[in-house]
Amino acid sequence: MFRRILVAYDGSDGAKKALQAGIALAKAFSVDLYSITVEEDLPKYAATIEEIEVVKAQRDVYFEQLNREAEASAQREGVQLHTTVVPGHEVRTVIEYILHNGFDTLLVGFHGHSAIAERIFGSTSRSLVLNAPCSVIVVK
Repeated sequence: MFRRILVAYDGSDGAKKALQAGIALAKAFSVDLYSITVEEDLPKYAATIEEIEVVKAQRDVYFEQLNREAEASAQREGVQLHTTVVPGHEVRTVIEYILHNGFDTLLVGFHGHSAIAERIFGSTSRSLVLNAPCSVIVVK
């Protein structure tokens, strides 16, 4: 069942728990561990192109640091973590990445929202569970 594990990773507390679960699974089953971080759209309204470039540069630095910390966490447990940052919509991008790379398991963190917030805004974890073409483990 566990051959290629993908962790949806955004640095949140839930994602950190999912990463730790992924590291434990990868170690226990001697399988490949990957993470995807989705960079959502850059600002749609900016006065100048320089504003967009500044935001993009800030995000690149943030995601680079986020992934280096995740890789170090995995390495401390003797697991190699392959990280990637992909621009796009969270759910759609993760699903496309799964399809193109043949993952059999996706780990996602759970972030509790109120019932009202979830009805209005939806839930990334819920959407991934419903739409992912592989097994999904939601980590609390």
